[in-house]
Amino acid sequence: MAEDIGKTQWVELFRQTDLSEEMMERWHRLFEAHYPQAHQSFLQWLQLPEEEIAVIRKRFR
Repeated sequence: MAEDIGKTQWVELFRQTDLSEEMMERWHRLFEAHYPQAHQSFLQWLQLPEEEIAVIRKRFR
């Protein structure tokens, strides 16, 4: 991939599609509930630190 994308860019894309904070949280909850390992992989792809990943996953269980 020629250009890295991180958490900031991903959130910007969500906001540009008019997703509210509540909708973004729902997206995370559904992702975690239906595809927990893929959610883990996605958060790692965003290059988040393991501590932040653990907080996010715990929050949206």
